Amino acid sequence: MSSEGGAMAVAMSVFAAIAAVLVMAVAALGALYAARAQAGNAADAAALAAAVATYPAAAPLHPRDAAGAAARDNGAALLGCVCPTDSSLRSRTVTVTTAVRADVPIFGEVTVRVSSRAEFDPIRWLGGWRTAQRRLPPAG
Repeated sequence: MSSEGGAMAVAMSVFAAIAAVLVMAVAALGALYAARAQAGNAADAAALAAAVATYPAAAPLHPRDAAGAAARDNGAALLGCVCPTDSSLRSRTVTVTTAVRADVPIFGEVTVRVSSRAEFDPIRWLGGWRTAQRRLPPAG
């Protein structure tokens, strides 16, 4: 009977070790998922802020500054911003990259990077005034 008790102790130890590894793996995946979500939200917000700021009449900030502020407000760092200023009424697309550092069990500190794109159409922002102008009957 004592040999069966020893076998059960070994089995329980193995089970406890497997359970501990699974708990750590789930915690690591959860931390990575949360960091990815935070970086994604920050990248989306930064891209939207930068897109509007590419049209000087729409925002007082330079697009990179607007993107950086939006990223910081969402707990991320701005790594890159392809967002040239354009005073024309042409549609434009910006791309930003943000990063969030996460403390992940087992792996330690990990940096999660996410890129996002946003389009800005000044004509739509202005209420489509050019399109409306074309539809008006000629004066006279």
